Amino acid sequence: MTSLRLLTEPSSLCSSTFLPFNPLYKTLIKPTTKPYPKLSPIRSVLQYNRKPELAGDTPRVVVITSGKGGVGKTTTTANVGLSLARLGFSVVAIDADVGLRNLDLLLGLENRVNYTVVEVLNGDCRLDQALVRDKRWSNFELLCISKPRSKLPLGFGGKALVWLVDALKDRQEGCPDFILIDCPAGIDAGFITAITPANEAVLVTTPDITALRDADRVTGLLECDGIRDIKMIVNRVRTDLIRGEDMMSVLDVQEMLGLALLGVIPEDSEVIRSTNRGFPLVLNKPPTLAGLAFEQAAWRLVEQDSMKAVMVEEEPKKRGFFSFFGGAAICQLKCCVHKMPTTPDVRSTNVHILLECLYSSWVNGDPYFYQHQFSRIWKQAISI
Repeated sequence: MTSLRLLTEPSSLCSSTFLPFNPLYKTLIKPTTKPYPKLSPIRSVLQYNRKPELAGDTPRVVVITSGKGGVGKTTTTANVGLSLARLGFSVVAIDADVGLRNLDLLLGLENRVNYTVVEVLNGDCRLDQALVRDKRWSNFELLCISKPRSKLPLGFGGKALVWLVDALKDRQEGCPDFILIDCPAGIDAGFITAITPANEAVLVTTPDITALRDADRVTGLLECDGIRDIKMIVNRVRTDLIRGEDMMSVLDVQEMLGLALLGVIPEDSEVIRSTNRGFPLVLNKPPTLAGLAFEQAAWRLVEQDSMKAVMVEEEPKKRGFFSFFGGAAICQLKCCVHKMPTTPDVRSTNVHILLECLYSSWVNGDPYFYQHQFSRIWKQAISI
């Protein structure tokens, strides 16, 4: 995976001489014979030691859509938006579902929404009054189109949403890095309004035939509207059903839709708990596999990257004695962790290395181990 690649390029080092490097303390041993030329500092070893590099022009207006309802658009918007805020980017999430808004519930901000876009357009309030700032992450803001059980004026459409996006660009607080638009289900007027100001799209789908047919239809409509940068998130994936050929694999979904893969979200019972509490998955401690997958999807969205799907074998390979403890994943974890210092300032890096290995191994198909051993390994990781 791209998250485990080395960030130190050989060209940055001296081509003729090298200093011995001690990975335990991250210090260079001083030469004793002759002076060496100064080398450029090593930035980091893994991607979690650095902030992702924002690609493209800001603000990046991304619409999150699916066509079919109930596949996880609002959950994706909440978790990806907060993941982007945790990475240090300013985010404005717009709930474009008129009359059936739910994004404020998932974020726990339903009691703080006093004004909406309708009041802004009518001149009853300013735009900054309608923006609801999250107390947990001040660089994340929510903007609702209308209040529940209310009707939009007849003049509201795509042009009004374009004006709203332009107003967010020109506000005094500064232009946000990301504007995420939670698109309503269906392909009616609400869908057309939501996709009008967007220049990127994230298509959320599940591996079932009804969601895939709607997703294929929505893909065609997005391309007709001029949105070419379309990536896909496959939600509610269960590798046990894929092994039994009761569910289509991620490779099958990608072949049917022909879209770049932004993330694979596993089926997780913690989603219902987080929804009812108004506390997104990415803020859970210890994090769940679904929350970690959303963080990875947000990272790829920042750098306009994509991931590769892997084949899940129908019959698992023969496992040895150490397969009960995680097999190659645990060996990989030990190699990664012991190469890093154990001081408190990099302890979080060790934890992210461990979680990254857990997620990458889950994609390769070992759900039983992670469902029963994830919390125990997390406790071991924070004590490293």
